Amino acid sequence: MAQFGTPTYDQLQVFLAVVEAGSFAAAARRLGRATSVVSYAIANLETQLGVALFDRTQSKTPKLTEAGRTVLAEARTIASGMDGLRAKVKGLLEGLEAEVHVALDVMLPAARVVDALKAFSEAFPTVTLRLYVEALGAVAEMVLNGRAVIGVSGALPVMAPALEHIDIGFVDLIPVAAPDHPLALAGHNPPGAGRDHVQLVLTDRSRLTEGVEFAVLGNRTWRLADIGSKHMLLREGIGWGNLPEPMVREDLAAGRLVRLDLPDLRGGRYHLQAIYRADTPPGPAGSWLIQRLQAQACSEARQSAGTDADRDLSPPPA
Repeated sequence: MAQFGTPTYDQLQVFLAVVEAGSFAAAARRLGRATSVVSYAIANLETQLGVALFDRTQSKTPKLTEAGRTVLAEARTIASGMDGLRAKVKGLLEGLEAEVHVALDVMLPAARVVDALKAFSEAFPTVTLRLYVEALGAVAEMVLNGRAVIGVSGALPVMAPALEHIDIGFVDLIPVAAPDHPLALAGHNPPGAGRDHVQLVLTDRSRLTEGVEFAVLGNRTWRLADIGSKHMLLREGIGWGNLPEPMVREDLAAGRLVRLDLPDLRGGRYHLQAIYRADTPPGPAGSWLIQRLQAQACSEARQSAGTDADRDLSPPPA
């Protein structure tokens, strides 16, 4: 049975150079080596693998054999992996995080999330991102217990001295229901009308704000684990509740949802803040992400200049 050796990374690099340059001589010039050295490396690689990589009988220009094409795909994978490893090590030596864990509030508009994460991916291709989406006090709790280095949270009704807070704007929250819901059909509702109907409320899965109610008016509430389910049920006419305006903008325009006129809950601004533990601040990649979120807020502030700035909602809506 034939015994084969293990190719070296240098041999694979020479092989890739020959393929990309189109000839042994061109590869030699690219690598700064003699053509004979390149030929020797390829011959050794073929011996190690036990296959011919190039067909040298058809022309002076080396042409990949079928086996050569198969090896080429694997060689490129190995080279890419090695490049990634080198980039990660270089980043670590420069203080760049290998991984960043981020917890986001469900109220953060999807467009802002996509913008920030696309830009992050381009700026830090070697940094792995772990993303969590939580509601209410669960974001701050994840940062406090170390599961996330950075959080994007709404304003909390309880103080957390261990956390640093950076303002990153707000999102408008509005009470909505399906067009055939009694609160929508009524048009203008008297105070307390919301208490007579099922209110859909996000479940607070954290101990930090356990037992604290966030703008809950209804005597009958359904507790939901995620905002997507809440959005779906509201569109189906099951209950009423608060949702971020960007999430329901198309539904309002299409008539799938109606903004409710409730004198005791007109909606307002849900202020967002980037948070991290004061004793474990984020590294370069994490800090960059916070700066991106700040830049988004500044851009939105310029766009909304001149609008009513007194629509604060306290405490944050459910």
